[in-house]
Amino acid sequence: MELTLIEQLVEKYFEGATTIAEEKQLKTYFSSDDIAPHLVKYQSLFGYFETEKATKFEQKLKVQPKQIKIAKWIGIAASFVVLFGLATFFLYPSEIKNTDLGTYDNPEEALEATHKALLMVSEQVNIGMESAVYLEEYENTTKIIFK
Repeated sequence: MELTLIEQLVEKYFEGATTIAEEKQLKTYFSSDDIAPHLVKYQSLFGYFETEKATKFEQKLKVQPKQIKIAKWIGIAASFVVLFGLATFFLYPSEIKNTDLGTYDNPEEALEATHKALLMVSEQVNIGMESAVYLEEYENTTKIIFK
């Protein structure tokens, strides 16, 4: 083969304009032992295709049945959770009964219970107000210092 023809084919190859027949010519040229010194750098490129064509992938892919079984069990568990949620929603009433509200039938009992509750709240507020006295002293001292 002529050296100029090979150089032109290499340029056409890198431009993406070669035909299949021209690529075969390049592969046969670069697979031979008589290669021009300035084109030796392309030998590994065209040699790669030939060596990879000869190799065969012999390892077979195995489908892992455990993952399929796990996915199946996750789907079954999810459906049970949904069914349990729906059964809980529909079987148990969501209405609040009057006995749960703590209401009184007798107005005097209601007044007494209210009085106890307000007395307890008042005691807690008084405890909080005792500590507020210290805040007033703090404000007075900061007014004196930052005049």
